[in-house]
Amino acid sequence: MKNINYMLLSVIFLACGSTPNVDEIVNNAIATSGGDLFEKTEIQFEFRDREYGYKKADGNFEYIRLFEDSSRAVRDILTNGGFTREVDGIITDVPDTMAIKYSNSVNSVIYFALLPYGLNDPAVNKSYLGPTTLDGKQYHKIKVTFNQEGGGEDYQDIFIYWIDVAENKVDYLAYSYETEGGGIRFRAAYNERFINGIRFVDYVNYKPQSDVVLEEIDNTFERGELEELSKIELTGIKVNKL
Repeated sequence: MKNINYMLLSVIFLACGSTPNVDEIVNNAIATSGGDLFEKTEIQFEFRDREYGYKKADGNFEYIRLFEDSSRAVRDILTNGGFTREVDGIITDVPDTMAIKYSNSVNSVIYFALLPYGLNDPAVNKSYLGPTTLDGKQYHKIKVTFNQEGGGEDYQDIFIYWIDVAENKVDYLAYSYETEGGGIRFRAAYNERFINGIRFVDYVNYKPQSDVVLEEIDNTFERGELEELSKIELTGIKVNKL
């Protein structure tokens, strides 16, 4: 059935005369998930016992992470101007190498929490891998890579997104990474909710049980050959329009 649906969807796109416009697909997905609201809003949420904050207005952004370390209150702040760490309210010197590490950690959590917002960043390169079906639904399959300039420390990571053809929503994503020995992960979205117009989801996080090709991991998922690692859950979400 999957192959039949895939062929039918391919014929439909070919009949239209061209490959779907990947930028238009992503723009529609962003619009469905909040659109312009991301550009002027303040968001707070909790993830794995840490508090995160996102604020953006007039092109300026501020990402915040709050947690306790040995009974000390740590506040990490990432803005257009760079990274700052406060410990018990006092700005603390952080070596450049660690500042990069902390910045990437904060940015990564915000990035995943607000997907697909961010897929139009200047360092992002998008390509269309074709139509496909997954769990009986039709999807656009889109590959994302990053330029070295502006792409962050992990610019070599590769992502794939499955965007629902009918509803313009990211339901699945996968990525390969090279840090800490490297690997591949696959995430399936669940628990969709809209808060003040912005879409949030949680994910079931999977890894392959053997070597797989990133671009074919959806087939591996459908065969039940991925191992569940964890749940990616956001709690205490608050959204304030600015």
